[in-house]
Amino acid sequence: MRLLANENIASSVIAELRQLGHDVLWAKESLQGEPDSVLLARAQAETRILLTHDKDFGELAFREGCPAECGIILIRLCGEDPQSDKGRVIEVLTSREDSVGHFSVVESERIRMRLLAPPPKPK
Repeated sequence: MRLLANENIASSVIAELRQLGHDVLWAKESLQGEPDSVLLARAQAETRILLTHDKDFGELAFREGCPAECGIILIRLCGEDPQSDKGRVIEVLTSREDSVGHFSVVESERIRMRLLAPPPKPK
């Protein structure tokens, strides 16, 4: 899986994803301080799913209409148990293959998904 992880994603999550063989570009390493719009454009250009804790990416995709067919995964976990949260993120990323084209919200007990772009109309 190709991912662009926002700066707010824990280094332990990045390390484990890379260890599992995923191609992870981490904003903290190479895009530090860049605006969200730049991160989303980079994810789109490189066909990487954007992984974040930041709700602003939903605003960019839905309200501002920025292209986001690459997929966005918003992590909304409690943060009280970092090890458990890390496990949930890894579980979701390694067990699903339907994130591209969706805005997904990962919670402790469920995943909500919304299509980012309507499917093309048949001709």
